[in-house]
Amino acid sequence: MADVIYVTGGARSGKSSFALGCAAQYKKKVFLATAEPFDGEMVARVQKHREERGSDFFTVEEPVYLDKALRNMPKDTEVIIVDCLTVWVGNLLYKLGSNEAIMSHVERLLDVLQNPPCSIILVSNEVGMGIVPENAMAREFRDIAGIINQKVAGVSTEAYFLCSGLPVRLK
Repeated sequence: MADVIYVTGGARSGKSSFALGCAAQYKKKVFLATAEPFDGEMVARVQKHREERGSDFFTVEEPVYLDKALRNMPKDTEVIIVDCLTVWVGNLLYKLGSNEAIMSHVERLLDVLQNPPCSIILVSNEVGMGIVPENAMAREFRDIAGIINQKVAGVSTEAYFLCSGLPVRLK
């Protein structure tokens, strides 16, 4: 059976680098990017990530329909890095709005993770360790991200928390 590896931590904690290291043992690698570069800063950030992973990865960009993208990978794919679930949550909130529609997407993702087509490494920010956000939309984002993180970690075969570049195995 394929592994489902969940990687979480704060901003700039080393999550993406750790995920790339986990994928290093595989030959046929896919990077499933959830970000949509809407401004110059985000374009530069995406370019930096592309340079970090080099030409070893085939890149697929999918901001909303992760389940479909995961099911439609090339048949010889050995590992997929999904980076990141937190950006995906923002995309879902922006494009779908309703909790019911968002949770439908989450359930479809969890269905794929129950019987993955290959090993999957999912990266997500741990957003619930800071102050309580002052506005309702930010609190909703934090709450949905936390629920998704719990559900994905729950179905994963391995889970890691990154702090200051150091991984702590949770599961």
